[in-house]
Amino acid sequence: MTIEKQPRGHRRSVRKSSSANQKAIEVSAALIFRGGKLLITQRHHDSHIGGLWEFPGGKREPDETFEACLVREIREELGVEISVGELFEEVAHDYPEKSVHLKFFVCKLVSGEPQPLDCAAVKWVRKPQLDAHDFPAADARLLKKLAAWNFPA
Repeated sequence: MTIEKQPRGHRRSVRKSSSANQKAIEVSAALIFRGGKLLITQRHHDSHIGGLWEFPGGKREPDETFEACLVREIREELGVEISVGELFEEVAHDYPEKSVHLKFFVCKLVSGEPQPLDCAAVKWVRKPQLDAHDFPAADARLLKKLAAWNFPA
């Protein structure tokens, strides 16, 4: 068991190896930029890692591509249409109770204004504001990469 150090503003988590027969939950997430800001959403407080901020998306269904999953999940969660661009980061992470395999894609908002339909809150943030929000441990590597990347205008 190892304890992961997180950047300031991020929660620490205990990380255990998952069992060999535990199948990772496949998740697709969107990095949606507008005017130099990035869209983040807050998890419902009664959900797994509730109250934390994350990048919108969700679980991939059987026989669904990560890209199709993302279009569906963003429509359900935020009520907007997106186009899915390039894969930005891919992460595998073990929580004590489950393992996740996440793919983060750069996306473009095509129509609509994001609404919290299936999340607690939505917020547009600039890069320096990311540190002021608590994110799941699985997002640590992505957050480091975003910190070194120039947000699109």
